[in-house]
Amino acid sequence: MIEFRAVSFGYDDQETILESVDSRILPGLTLLVGPNGCGKSTLLKLAAGVEIPDKGRITVDGFDLWKDEVAARIKLAYLPEQADLTPYASIKDIVRLVCRLRGEPAESGMKALRFFGLQEVSPRTVRELSLGQRRRAVFAAVMIGQPAHLLLDEPLEGMDRKISGEILAWVRRRIESGASVVVVSHILEPFLDLASQAITVKQGRVLTYDALPESPDEKLATLDLIAKG
Repeated sequence: MIEFRAVSFGYDDQETILESVDSRILPGLTLLVGPNGCGKSTLLKLAAGVEIPDKGRITVDGFDLWKDEVAARIKLAYLPEQADLTPYASIKDIVRLVCRLRGEPAESGMKALRFFGLQEVSPRTVRELSLGQRRRAVFAAVMIGQPAHLLLDEPLEGMDRKISGEILAWVRRRIESGASVVVVSHILEPFLDLASQAITVKQGRVLTYDALPESPDEKLATLDLIAKG
């Protein structure tokens, strides 16, 4: 479980993006929805430990994200919307590093690269790849090992139908194994049958919806209303 306790955050002193957030991310699939600019990606970055809260604390299975960093972060895997990778490292070296950090054999990294069709370009540096290839490389790193908490910002963006289907099947397997998965996506339909919870950000406050309708049509209508604020 990822837990926010009285968390506040802003990018400068003039504007607070999130204020006094008390929220929990439980096992299963949580859709993080809301209008553009409401704070969805910021909330995801805080959960991933990319941004540090101005106030409050965030814990991952009881470990403080900024005090017990090794214990907390080893359980996390984060897919950002923008694929930020060191430009001079090869894709092969990046996934090997992730394998070492997660205690996985190097073959796990190569398997993830094959999943995304990147095995032939694995010796290339990040700067030699297209933007689509960079994004798939980041996703390959996310797939290494069995992290208990997956934070995915627009996971299907730029993916073809075949890979999108395989990603959804992988997400389903991770949920069935007990993982918590948070997804930010403008396209909700592919995740409807998996979603058990929704979260939105409204005027700096985080609102959680634990009881989503079972009917796909009603669930989509409810999520659309939440997404529109």
